[in-house]
Amino acid sequence: MVMDPQIGIESAHFYSKKVGDLHYRGLLICNGQSTVFQVAALMAKEKVSCAFIGGSEGEIEGFVTDIILRDRVLAKNLKPGIAVREIMDTGIFHIEKNALLYEALLQMFQAKIRYLLVKEDNHFVGWISRNKILTEQYQGPFIFIQSLKQALDVEELKQKWRIVPLMVHQLVEKGIRASIINQIVSAVTDTITQRVIEIQFDQMGQAPANFVFIVLGSEGRGEQTLKTDQDNAIIYEDKANEKRELVRAYFLEFAEKVSTELNDIGIDFCKGDFMAKNPKWTHSLSHWKRNYENWIQQSTTETMMKYATFFDCRAIFGDYDLWEELKLFMGQQLLNPTEKFFMNLGWNALQYEPPLTFFKRNIKTFKIDGEEHFNIKKAMTPIVDLTRAFALKHRIFETNTGKRMEALRDLGIFSEKETKELSHAYYYLMSLRLEKQALQIIEKGQRPVNYVAINQLTKVQVVTLLEIFKVIKEFQLKIKIEFTKNIF
Repeated sequence: MVMDPQIGIESAHFYSKKVGDLHYRGLLICNGQSTVFQVAALMAKEKVSCAFIGGSEGEIEGFVTDIILRDRVLAKNLKPGIAVREIMDTGIFHIEKNALLYEALLQMFQAKIRYLLVKEDNHFVGWISRNKILTEQYQGPFIFIQSLKQALDVEELKQKWRIVPLMVHQLVEKGIRASIINQIVSAVTDTITQRVIEIQFDQMGQAPANFVFIVLGSEGRGEQTLKTDQDNAIIYEDKANEKRELVRAYFLEFAEKVSTELNDIGIDFCKGDFMAKNPKWTHSLSHWKRNYENWIQQSTTETMMKYATFFDCRAIFGDYDLWEELKLFMGQQLLNPTEKFFMNLGWNALQYEPPLTFFKRNIKTFKIDGEEHFNIKKAMTPIVDLTRAFALKHRIFETNTGKRMEALRDLGIFSEKETKELSHAYYYLMSLRLEKQALQIIEKGQRPVNYVAINQLTKVQVVTLLEIFKVIKEFQLKIKIEFTKNIF
């Protein structure tokens, strides 16, 4: 995903944070007589860049890092069988757990070191790196996403997810385009999911078959907001009969754990149960091919309403070739679909009407606690659905709504004016939706929703929304003519 490199957000709370607030790593301690090879192998297994040398947590003599192994062993062509004590660094520095984080960073700069031991009650309890602290001090999206990749456990991911609303609010305030913010939120969710999967592998062991973890819906389109839930699935390679049950049992257990941990982090279970933890959405490649063949060749109105989201998928982890093979199969099926498939896809784009009153002079609302609201997600849904319908009909397999519009313009299906109108409409609504959700979390401490109170809008915003809803209505007429041959 392409993101604006100029985006940057500094954490206002950095100077009050303590070392103990940081998720520091536990100590990997090796005996000084261990060979360099043994220590390096253990560092690789534990996925750490630093190992401490000593007899116990209270008797640390020195340490080795990736750089020490490079400079003192490989660069000097030493044998990996030498004792690690011969090449370790003995410059041990530590800081108390209750010290302030910026004090740790200053100590590192002053001593020209990259690592500090963390001490509590006269015992070493872990270690922190300079890079780890710097990611806490600067919370720009790129650095923030990098910090997610380095998260040690689900609890750390959970704490970092709480930062996202503030980041989104500040991006909106800076005037960053909604399409970029969508990409950032989607990249954050992708990275959290990838890290959860890696943590599960550490606990369960590697999978018994190649697989790919895919996301669908708004995440599949790269259009996530703060009101997000899980939409995902697993495709695994076909195995011989005697291994099928073993493979399926593994992936169902794996999916259950991944989905549960994502829910614990704050990425909620899907209310429609479109998740890998649902046995219906964790299957072999051949089973998935049958799914798409049935959806396309035996299409019904109900099928499209339920499963249209499966045409908005992206692979985010695993063997991407499995997903590419399934996409190729889907493309072949779309060469000769039944007439009903595109008709039903078109009808699906007509299920939600823009919230306009009969004479199109006011926004149609409903009351919540005495206040007039409209559902902004439902107002946007027709744009997603109609763009998907046109894209699939013209064999455009891009999933992002904005990019689908551009591709349709390039093919001459949408005019330049139509593309601009639809794109401006979609991303104006998206920006308003992101802003309201972020404020709901930050100012009210509430879970985000997709409702917008009319009395919170300016007159200019109301007039703009009315024009946007009229644009959507016109495009729905285009859908009726193109897909259903009916203008009534």
